Amino acid sequence: MTTDQLHQPLTPSVPLAAHEHGWVVESAHHTSQGRLLYVRCTGCGVRRVDLQDQGDRPPSAISRPTRGLAALGQ
Repeated sequence: MTTDQLHQPLTPSVPLAAHEHGWVVESAHHTSQGRLLYVRCTGCGVRRVDLQDQGDRPPSAISRPTRGLAALGQ
């Protein structure tokens, strides 16, 4: 991801409450607690951070979805 991509405003194609999020992993790294996943919804562009602990269980959200500063006009 380039700096230009980070500063582009998000333009949601679907309002936040109007759909079930479909998360894709943008970046990930391992920590002592498990694998940290930075994910983005393909429908509206919001992002959150998930943690997949050691094992085969699915990841769980450790942050709330956020649109980021670019979407707020800052």
